[in-house]
Amino acid sequence: MKTWFSISLQTFGGPAGQIAVMQRTLVEEKRWIGQQRFNHALSYCMLLPGPEAQQLAIYIGWLLNGTRGGLAAGTLFVLPGVLALLALSAVYVAFGTTAAVTGLFAGLAPAVVAIVAQAVWRVGRRSLAHPALIALAVASFAALALFGVPFPLVIIAAAFTGWLLVRFAPHLLRPAAENGKDDGPAPLIPDDALHHEPPGRRRATRILLMGLVLWAVPVVAVAVLTGTGSVFTTQGLFFSGTALVTFGGAYAVLAYVAQQAVQHYGWLSAGEMVRGLALAETTPGPLIMVVQFVAFLGAYRDPGALTPWAAALLGALLTTWVTFVPCFLFIFLGAPYIERLRGNRSVSAALTGITAAVVGVIANLALYFAEHTLFRTVGTITAGPLQLALPDFTTLRPTALAITAVAVLLIFKLRWSVLRTLGICAALGLVAALTGLPGT
Repeated sequence: MKTWFSISLQTFGGPAGQIAVMQRTLVEEKRWIGQQRFNHALSYCMLLPGPEAQQLAIYIGWLLNGTRGGLAAGTLFVLPGVLALLALSAVYVAFGTTAAVTGLFAGLAPAVVAIVAQAVWRVGRRSLAHPALIALAVASFAALALFGVPFPLVIIAAAFTGWLLVRFAPHLLRPAAENGKDDGPAPLIPDDALHHEPPGRRRATRILLMGLVLWAVPVVAVAVLTGTGSVFTTQGLFFSGTALVTFGGAYAVLAYVAQQAVQHYGWLSAGEMVRGLALAETTPGPLIMVVQFVAFLGAYRDPGALTPWAAALLGALLTTWVTFVPCFLFIFLGAPYIERLRGNRSVSAALTGITAAVVGVIANLALYFAEHTLFRTVGTITAGPLQLALPDFTTLRPTALAITAVAVLLIFKLRWSVLRTLGICAALGLVAALTGLPGT
């Protein structure tokens, strides 16, 4: 448990950084698992909805110590981030209108634009190995940015397209690079060993029923106690749904969450959505933790019969529960089968399409954040099926543009870490606010 808690405190910088921490600690230092076994677990976690880094922690915990190991690893992986973001959300609600806090967020938001742009570049460079996959990424971006196609439909279509491409053009699947020879001590879990817990119908039924009950009970409870129309019931159902479509990491689903939370439910503004992502970037744990910030603000502003602070806490914890409980269910239910499906080409086919589409999805998110960070006013042009968001260029924020340029330089040219870049940009925003520069 000490090791997992130590890992959780180092998991900054999105899934890439989190996975790198686990790889260094578990494969190279502790020698608990071999590199090939680690890569296999990661590849299948990427096929599942939800934060792949946390699912990887659950998977490896399960490999090491069964169900109890998976529960401990998965819980400790997210616990520090949950507590940290709760505290930061409360600070934002209590002091968000002060000059100092406003300035900090004015610097963090432009940094997020650069961070998401980096995610587009990284995922695209790794995933788009063929013109057909580039076309799929462009089509996904156009479907979201130009025509307002719902995010789940884009993911489903991409998975099916990927399956078709692999079926009729198998050369599009880039084979996984073979790992070099591992000269270190033998890992605790050898690469070629199967887990002792075999798959079975009785086991699967038991886990499925227990997982669904644990997932649903809090949502049913708030629906009974606060009403089916309360913000708590709405958040519980909405974020339960997003937990099922969070393919490709948090960046991929955040465009959908932002669209619904801002435009449909009105829980927060587009600018606050960007600030919430900035806060999530500065805390350890999965980036999808930003949904906790969304729920905190939404419940605070629509508390019903509760006090605003009690409502905010309830909304944040309920959203955290329905977001992460499915991760445990998916791993415990599927891990024994996954262990016996290594190298299965058909199962991996859908990932080809989903990963290509995720590039377009993240690019759409980058565009959304850039528009609402760099401009004060963003309108929508509608013409038939076309739904294009277009900023008012006369409302450009010059200071935000300058800080964005600094963030791009730090991340792309100097290759600074996410946390370090956020710190510099927050300081620049604070200075701009305190000196009264325009556009902050």
